[in-house]
Amino acid sequence: MFGLFKKKSEKEKLNDQYKKLLEEYHKLSTIDRKKADMKMAEAEEVAKKMDAIKD
Repeated sequence: MFGLFKKKSEKEKLNDQYKKLLEEYHKLSTIDRKKADMKMAEAEEVAKKMDAIKD
């Protein structure tokens, strides 16, 4: 209940985005390999941003 109004940190937002991109990659991997590879590249960029953020 106390976490209800807590805002997410930048790293938490990036982590959520990364997970979403990986799910999309997995779904697309059986349908369209080119689009799946593009999603994986986006996910790697987000991972680099996460690594750049220091806690």
